[in-house]
Amino acid sequence: MRKKIFKWAVRIVISLFLFSIFQVVLFKFVPVYYTPLMVWNNASQLFSGEKVVCKHQWVPLGEISKSLPLAVVASEDNLFLDHSGFDFDQIEKAMNEAEKGKRQRGASTISQQTAKNVFLWQGRSYVRKGLEVYYTFLIELIWGKERIMEVYLNSIEMGKNIYGAEAVAQDHFNKPAKRLTASESALIAATLPNPIRFNSAKPSRYIQMRQKKILDLMNKVNPVDFDKEKTEKKALPKRPKKK
Repeated sequence: MRKKIFKWAVRIVISLFLFSIFQVVLFKFVPVYYTPLMVWNNASQLFSGEKVVCKHQWVPLGEISKSLPLAVVASEDNLFLDHSGFDFDQIEKAMNEAEKGKRQRGASTISQQTAKNVFLWQGRSYVRKGLEVYYTFLIELIWGKERIMEVYLNSIEMGKNIYGAEAVAQDHFNKPAKRLTASESALIAATLPNPIRFNSAKPSRYIQMRQKKILDLMNKVNPVDFDKEKTEKKALPKRPKKK
């Protein structure tokens, strides 16, 4: 009996592992039209008798203003292009502050937030956090930075019932995401810690202050230029083969 249970447990683990690989490979090429958060919010609206609303329109990264990736990197994760999915310095600081009883800071990178939004549920638990680490490793390995940014900007919540750059650009600024200015991009990035509470269409004084800070940081962080990154990788000299 124990052997049968063990065999089934092994099969389940292997099946889940293969399914996770399949998911990540699939979404490397297929747009993410619907995320677990969208499902959860729509289900909540349905059961509470509210109108079911989900404003979301997938667009390629090339159809999003270059100022928006720069704004979210400056605001959320200024080491995005350099780390392997995790900012260990920020994680250590967050842990130290938690031990001292201080308000816990967010230490999740853009890669981690993308993994959570696309593959997992919301909430805090060791199980979800462990799966987040696992999926972050997979998307860093299989997708790469450009695809992670593309999915991130298309899937994150940017307002009440608003998901992704194109939807927020159309709803809050009456223009496509490709035409967002640096100022508007910084305004959107300023609301990301809590896009339900903060509104980029009607920014509070606090959000305007955050916007100015982000605009300043955008001039200091390295440009988020994936075309340049590709060119530099191709230009790297090949190592001579050992004889």
